[in-house]
Amino acid sequence: MVEALNLRKSYGKHVVLKDVSLTVARGEVVCIIGPSGSGKSTLLRCLNRLEEIEAGEIVIDGALIGYQEKENRLHALAEKAACRQRAAIGMVFQRFNLFPHLTALDNVMVAPMRVRGVPRADAAKRGRTLLARVGLAGKEGHYPSMLSGGQQQRVAIARALAMEPKLMLFDEPTSALDPELVGEVLEVMRELVASGMTMVVVTHEMGFARDVADRVIFMEDGAIVEEGKPLAFFSAPVEARTRSFLARVA
Repeated sequence: MVEALNLRKSYGKHVVLKDVSLTVARGEVVCIIGPSGSGKSTLLRCLNRLEEIEAGEIVIDGALIGYQEKENRLHALAEKAACRQRAAIGMVFQRFNLFPHLTALDNVMVAPMRVRGVPRADAAKRGRTLLARVGLAGKEGHYPSMLSGGQQQRVAIARALAMEPKLMLFDEPTSALDPELVGEVLEVMRELVASGMTMVVVTHEMGFARDVADRVIFMEDGAIVEEGKPLAFFSAPVEARTRSFLARVA
């Protein structure tokens, strides 16, 4: 599903991604962990072209992201075409980024209607189904200010699912939540895992990564230090830096 090769990204003189390569199989769940500033969130944002890469290439479901090949040369996609690609990649952010003036249902409906031209009645039916799926039946008419942080994040997940994405990206989706609200969001994510959704999750929830990931990646200083199956990764990490990190957080 995802083939990212030798990605490089910098802000000024600060190199955030240093020739990072990543593959994700269809239906696989990959959790990325690491200290703050290691490049985890930037990697996610590059996968759906919220950030431009300076070198490397990204192919998702067979399509080159951000570019098209013509006469053996790569040409940047027009913004409208890039947006169409992005629409097939769901993303859930640390902060919920809901429209405060729209109800929960309207937040879920707006993208299918405006981006894909889905009729309002169909978008509403699908939106109600998705809100029920994330445990928010009966909250359709609530505005974000009327919902808890956990509920807002579940609306954000429903909103991403409304576009029927082939890939879901999660950028520390529980980091802005009070501890007692974390479980309800992780439960929704577990249900997505069980449904076979391809997911890349940047997280600090080690228990979640241990339980649901097919593969865990540890990043530091813009590079992938180590990756492996959860059992081996958490019980017998190879790299000293991985062991040091896990000793503090796991």
